[in-house]
Amino acid sequence: METSIVKSQAYGKDRVRVVRVVRHADGWQEIADYSVRCLLSGDQFESSYTKGDNKLVVATDSQKNTVFYLAKTLPAEKVMVPEVFASEVAAFMVNKYAHVTTCQVKIITKPWERMKFNDKNHPHSFYREGKETRWTEAVITKVNPPSAEQRKVTITSGFYDLEVLKTTNSSFTDFWRDELATLPDMPDRMLSTKVLCQWKFIDTCLGKLQKLAFNDIYSGAKRNTLDAFANDPRAWVHASVQTTMYIMADRILNEFPAVDDVYYALPNIHYFPFDLSPFGLKNLKADAEVYMPIADPSGYITATVSRPSKGKF
Repeated sequence: METSIVKSQAYGKDRVRVVRVVRHADGWQEIADYSVRCLLSGDQFESSYTKGDNKLVVATDSQKNTVFYLAKTLPAEKVMVPEVFASEVAAFMVNKYAHVTTCQVKIITKPWERMKFNDKNHPHSFYREGKETRWTEAVITKVNPPSAEQRKVTITSGFYDLEVLKTTNSSFTDFWRDELATLPDMPDRMLSTKVLCQWKFIDTCLGKLQKLAFNDIYSGAKRNTLDAFANDPRAWVHASVQTTMYIMADRILNEFPAVDDVYYALPNIHYFPFDLSPFGLKNLKADAEVYMPIADPSGYITATVSRPSKGKF
């Protein structure tokens, strides 16, 4: 006789590829290209795991169909912004199905770039080049299930695989020394990383969140990331990866009051000067010009930065 219980569960459809095209009367067209994951959870799904009872299971194929249905029937402005579309899908699920307590919808998008000819944007032709990947996830949870009147809404957005490199203005010095430390102080070095950045919005009012300028916040987060990395003089004085990521996050929080917190993960992809002394050449410290990239192992630095809580000194 089984005695175990289902501690947590979620199920749904992943990698639902959906493309929405908006055609304007003047011939101008827009495109959104998404990969969607939709997951449902709730206590009443437990019997589908423990007793093979599927009566309350909303088929994953039905969830896929819902994504396409909403992509067609929602107003264009609610589809073309990934944060808004993800939250609309999640809200639809928790509103339609009383036994669904939480719906998580994650969207990954790689935007198409509009072609330009003679400095003029083409109305309906696009190309895709290697760049960072934008993503978002909306989670809507009923506060008092099965009622959907009160809900907690969390939207997390971000990007990953933004590759950056600078050839100076990074350092790592004055760190802990003991018998296992062999790394010398590095007052000036190359710095390269693949940026993962994400930021979070939390509210109980979906309509309030959907009014946020998500595309502007995305552009601003990327701009602050690049500008802090390359130009912020605070990152030159104490130019460790830790300091650099803190400055990036602090700038985002200061510019966008709606953001609750910012998370960064920055793998430190090392470039070490190659020792050419066996060949009678100086290539270390101030003479370094030729480097050897080292993919593995790499440093890995993370931080979540938020505003001080009320009452914190």
